[in-house]
Amino acid sequence: MATTIKDVARACGVHVSTVSRTFSAPHLVNPATRNRVLAAAEDLGYRPNRAARALTTGRTFNLGLIVADIANPFFPSLIKAAQAQARGRDYHVFVADTDEDPRVEEELIRTFAKQVDGVLLCSPRLSNRMIERLAEDVPFVLVNRRIKGMPAVLMDVGKGARLALEHLAGLGHRRIALLSGPPGSWTSNEMQAAAAEMPGLDLVFFGPNQPTESGGRAVAPEVAACGATGVLAYNDLVALGLIEGLTAMEIGVPDRISVIGFDDILPGRLGRPKLTTVAMPAATAGRMAVDLLLQSEGEGAVITLDTDLIVRESTGRANT
Repeated sequence: MATTIKDVARACGVHVSTVSRTFSAPHLVNPATRNRVLAAAEDLGYRPNRAARALTTGRTFNLGLIVADIANPFFPSLIKAAQAQARGRDYHVFVADTDEDPRVEEELIRTFAKQVDGVLLCSPRLSNRMIERLAEDVPFVLVNRRIKGMPAVLMDVGKGARLALEHLAGLGHRRIALLSGPPGSWTSNEMQAAAAEMPGLDLVFFGPNQPTESGGRAVAPEVAACGATGVLAYNDLVALGLIEGLTAMEIGVPDRISVIGFDDILPGRLGRPKLTTVAMPAATAGRMAVDLLLQSEGEGAVITLDTDLIVRESTGRANT
């Protein structure tokens, strides 16, 4: 005979409602009691009936997580952390990739709205107005996108950009190229706003660019021709593509042009030169976004996570 919720309650000496709450709203149960219930359920082989819980609570216990490009090494740590955090709250996560296409993003959100209790929307490409409209159908938490009145987990791109530009300026670079990302990118806007506040720099802006290695390679000839001795790229993939393009043109990095990326992805640590970059706390963002989505009192809350500059081999003194 299958183990029931009553068996678990009897085994650990609590009311049936406490067992039910442990699986449906674990954050409302005393940690010691919750651990005792979970241990008894594990020993007895009890698994809650998710379909029955959904009928009882009106919730699916599923979350959607939509990323701009699942092939970008920035996203896997965020996805993994979000899934682990959701699993600890007894939620499942459905992951989808938009391939940087806002039309696909809208279609996925509309599909998810019927199947999940909320959506984590990471680096979205949709307009603010469309996101606000879609939020009428399903709760959102935004990651690296700020829309007034909507809950969000942000990484301090502005601070990271300032640290990067200060590093280049300290190495004697004055003419600096800033490579933006896709049209309407919040990250690009934050980088440009930070750059505009930096005195004494001669900034050259290039973009929009595809946020990929091919996007970086494509813009390499323009960067080489503009006379910049330093570059701050939208992300590490663009930075790595730019270095590849410059190397093919026999322009040394950092001998002639210093390059800084954003994200601190693994390929940037393995190549030559190793990439100087702004580290973004992707895993922490994934965990906190899940928590924010599951907190009813989190409506409109905004969490900003710290960023830091990691200096490696792709930056050096200006060759003037």
